[in-house]
Amino acid sequence: MIAFLLRAGRRILVKRSFRLTSTGLLAATALLAAVTLLSASCSGSSTSPTTHAQARLRVTGAYVPQPALGDMAAGYFTVTNSGRAADLLTSVTSDVASSVAMHTTNASGEMLPVSSFDIPAGSALVLRTGGDHLMLMGLKHKPMAGQTVRFTLHFAHSAPVTVTAPVEPMGYQPPN
Repeated sequence: MIAFLLRAGRRILVKRSFRLTSTGLLAATALLAAVTLLSASCSGSSTSPTTHAQARLRVTGAYVPQPALGDMAAGYFTVTNSGRAADLLTSVTSDVASSVAMHTTNASGEMLPVSSFDIPAGSALVLRTGGDHLMLMGLKHKPMAGQTVRFTLHFAHSAPVTVTAPVEPMGYQPPN
């Protein structure tokens, strides 16, 4: 007997004679589907998790000026994103404060709370006096110059990053 095998919607002549039953046709179809799926999964598809663009974050220049009062302090640093995907700084915690708020300063000098800071791909988020910054509230103790403050930065897509920031004297200005 001459039998046919279905492949990609076409019948192909099988050179070897055999009797193809409905069970055999079902098995051949299942085998063909499995081979097709396997070859598609091995084709190096661009949607593979290892090829997704990712943010690549690095934190530098962190510092906390010694506060004048003992109930709140400010925090500053730069987050550089050398990756190909943007990320968001969504929250910050600290070992010396009961809460850390993220603020921006508008054109009239008014401080406004924000829920997150953008960190564009190939760019940086710069926290500085007179601009975006952190407010450490409910201080457990007043940070003094020469001590350190630990921040844990939480992002929308990247793993948390812990940063140790030196406490600098009041009026400190970082080098440009």
